[in-house]
Amino acid sequence: MTTTAELTQLFAAQKTAFHAAPFPSAQERVENLEKLRVALLEQQESLIAAIHDDFGRRSADETRLAELLPSIEGIRYAQKRVKRWMRPSKRKVGAAFQPASAKVVYQPLGVVGVIVPWNYPLYLAIGPLVAALSAGNRVLIKMSEYTPATATAVQKLIAECFAPTDVAVVTGDSDIGIAFSELPFDHLLFTGGTSIGRNVMQAAAKNLTPVTLELGGKSPAILGNPRHCDLEAAAERIAFGKALNAGQTCVAPDYILCPEAQVEDLVAALKSAFSRMYPSFRDNPDYSWIINDKQFKRLHNVLQDAITRGADVHSINPNNETFESTRLIPPTIVNNVTTDMAIMQAEIFGPLLPIVPYQTFDQALAHVRSGERPLALYYFGEDSDERRQILEQTHSGGVCFNEAVFHVAQDDLPFGGVGASGMGHYHAHEGFLTFSQARAVLAKGRLNSAKFIYPPYGGKILQLIYKLFIR
Repeated sequence: MTTTAELTQLFAAQKTAFHAAPFPSAQERVENLEKLRVALLEQQESLIAAIHDDFGRRSADETRLAELLPSIEGIRYAQKRVKRWMRPSKRKVGAAFQPASAKVVYQPLGVVGVIVPWNYPLYLAIGPLVAALSAGNRVLIKMSEYTPATATAVQKLIAECFAPTDVAVVTGDSDIGIAFSELPFDHLLFTGGTSIGRNVMQAAAKNLTPVTLELGGKSPAILGNPRHCDLEAAAERIAFGKALNAGQTCVAPDYILCPEAQVEDLVAALKSAFSRMYPSFRDNPDYSWIINDKQFKRLHNVLQDAITRGADVHSINPNNETFESTRLIPPTIVNNVTTDMAIMQAEIFGPLLPIVPYQTFDQALAHVRSGERPLALYYFGEDSDERRQILEQTHSGGVCFNEAVFHVAQDDLPFGGVGASGMGHYHAHEGFLTFSQARAVLAKGRLNSAKFIYPPYGGKILQLIYKLFIR
């Protein structure tokens, strides 16, 4: 575990190193990314094993698909574009200020801090790291105390790729996390829960450190007009997005808004889809466990609260297995939910899937608007008017039409939240911009037309300027 003194020393060393070499070349940045890519490929099996150990059971294929694949593809994407992103952007100079030239130069910020959550501990460390390195920064990464094996594996990987003055990984409990967020970083990125995000932002504000917050929220899946919505396909795609990592995904469908007349058909379609993907659960390596006892008990309490308040529960368990001595919760459909239930008041972050019926599409939109703005919103249907209303009348970090979750893995799309689901973006070009200072540069030669507006005021040229430009 990293001590507070070691953390402070690492930060100071990175600051010093950055001041000594504040603008890495495109070639240096690409080479840094290549070292990271090669190490990920070489150490993928040990990383998969570490994440499995932390979860008790984490599907190896889920780790490959949701952590390694997007990490490696993100590196390749950035490598091909870093040189282009670094080019100064030419800008126009107003006629009144000629002759002159203007441009924007993209300058590394300095030392970037990245706070990593437990649910995707590899991808949510590597993704921000790729963006920060592409922009030419030094990086300190704080791993979650809930994934100690992964933290050790990532620390080893990074140490083999980089000097600690370039990139370093720190580990430790919440006290180290607090100390980390209080450092005067040049930018701080946090991924995690909204309540902790508020604390991180408050700590960063003391240093006027800019923050990117990737949070979460109750991301809805909306089934549209039955005449234009393939119910079976929608159920299958929602089931995949919800069961991935046992629902422990910030962009997992949190609940479904369904036309009232279709609820029974939807329940049947979801049961069928879940059962096809997971014909068994107890010994099935494709289905992941809940991360720890704390989260396991929280989800059981949320489900019990719904049952006590009158909810109708459908647990997907084709083989009628028992799950004692495990942290396994199978996908569970929850009907007849009400707003006073805990399951409808906060992000579920687990494999519980409430269904909320609606009578009109306007009611569905009003339900979404009545809550905090979510990180993602999923619409299933082909009705162009409903799609337009989704885009114009709701807010969310991202939107998918006839899909769930996969927008996060698109390298050319920014990823971020809005309101309670976060602020700022990374991934794609937006990630490079987030970790860069867009520095305005105005250049003039020996000819100085501005002298005509110097005091004393009132000359004829000044009056002519007013007539030409203030009209």
